[in-house]
Amino acid sequence: MPLATLTASTSLFVHNGSTLTNTASLALESRAAKIIREVFESGRPLTYIRSAEEQRVGKVLREVARRISNSTAVPVWTWSLTEGMRRDDREAEPGSYAPRAALDFIAAQQDSAIFHLKDFHEPMRESAEIRRRLRDLYESCRDHRKYIVISSPVRSIPEEVERSFMFLELRPPDLVELIDFLREESGETSQTILQPVAQALQGLTLDEARYALRRALSGTGRLGPESLPSLLEEKRLLVNRSGVIEYIADGTSIGEVGGLDGLKKWLLERQKLFQFRDSLSAEIVPKGVLIMGIPGCGKSLCVKAAASYFQLPLYRVDMTEIFSGRHGKPEGAFVEACKMMEDMAPAVLWFDEIEMGITSTDSGGEQGRIFAFFLTWMQEKTKGLFVAATANRIDLLPAEMIRKGRFDEVFFVDLPLDEERIEIFKIHIGRRGMDASQFSLEQLIEFTKEWTGAEIEQCVISALTKARLEDRDVTTKDLINIAVKMVPLARTMSEQIRHIRGWAFDRAVRASPRVIGR
Repeated sequence: MPLATLTASTSLFVHNGSTLTNTASLALESRAAKIIREVFESGRPLTYIRSAEEQRVGKVLREVARRISNSTAVPVWTWSLTEGMRRDDREAEPGSYAPRAALDFIAAQQDSAIFHLKDFHEPMRESAEIRRRLRDLYESCRDHRKYIVISSPVRSIPEEVERSFMFLELRPPDLVELIDFLREESGETSQTILQPVAQALQGLTLDEARYALRRALSGTGRLGPESLPSLLEEKRLLVNRSGVIEYIADGTSIGEVGGLDGLKKWLLERQKLFQFRDSLSAEIVPKGVLIMGIPGCGKSLCVKAAASYFQLPLYRVDMTEIFSGRHGKPEGAFVEACKMMEDMAPAVLWFDEIEMGITSTDSGGEQGRIFAFFLTWMQEKTKGLFVAATANRIDLLPAEMIRKGRFDEVFFVDLPLDEERIEIFKIHIGRRGMDASQFSLEQLIEFTKEWTGAEIEQCVISALTKARLEDRDVTTKDLINIAVKMVPLARTMSEQIRHIRGWAFDRAVRASPRVIGR
């Protein structure tokens, strides 16, 4: 790939902060329009844009046409094999339907113009005559303010003309495009309303955003905060269809996490830094956190709570799907998933059981290449994406993963302390509509030594089930009776838990304020 091609493609991929504040300095110029305008202003006459959104490409080109001229807008001509060469909604130019005729028409134009050729990759690939004519146009249009743009959903550039083209990949619209789109579709002008709705639609194409907007408007009749649930539900369906990334809709408040005060304090402090990320240096904006430890102790719950507290959507990468082969080569599917998530920023991206999918054990294979990409990506990703990773088999994590600089902090989640177990009991009792003050929870401390949070939850559920079957309220005695019969994980897997604790002793920060004495 030519260096110019790689640079332009990468530039369109880089996210510009995900807030309107950043784009305001560009006089509300969209990210896509800015890249294309800069290509035109460099004098390059041939551009190839890979995108399935033909209408959006045309709209962006018209925006560019208004900006590259000091007086009136540069005209935009559009060609397709079925409709010929036309300007705006006028009739097609006579004899302009054939690909060669379209290129001859461009050559005959004397004035500055933009020529948008749809799906021109086919005639370019099949005809040596077309390729030769394009090379002629490259010479004749250069520095004459005549710009030829080929748009196609696939990349297909013959070798003979590859170096003559600037290749761009049109990523999903940014906030500027989305706000402009919402203003046109809904008639709403209030920035207070448009901003959060546009943020909810980030990562979708304009067509997908249109369907999501219509679904929201059909339910509420107007655009506002009440529209967000419908928008997010439509977005969940669109995102989940990929099979690789899952939108997690069930939020969890930080108050629903029992114990782990050290981890919760860290998240609360980083939330403020993340909130002001656009005005801070990239090196102090939180990049992510790795939470490892004993299964059932609240790692996943903490990730969900972090997303809710940061007031960001939560997405989970399914590494099993990535390695299934149903989405192409695993490394390609993983890279595409990471790119997709950058387009959806700001967001929290969750890698569950990261040790099972991203390791360095197979350095020459796909897992090794994915691992190498992940390490680089963690350093260079957009500031609007917070990565939360969880791990159970922490001894499988390579040193490169846990060293400082990849994640902001590495936490170890141990079995809950005595007071933490009481707090977890209160949370699960209250979640099921019962009053925790009616229970003598201190009596349960001795019966629940070395229990996980998941085992405490199951104890409450089992006691509630027994009481409902007998048509009565749950009592402390019910909880105790269940507790004395339950065999905790710490007993059945004592060797593994000792190994996990030993490995993490000097490699991670304790999520709880002090270590359980043993």
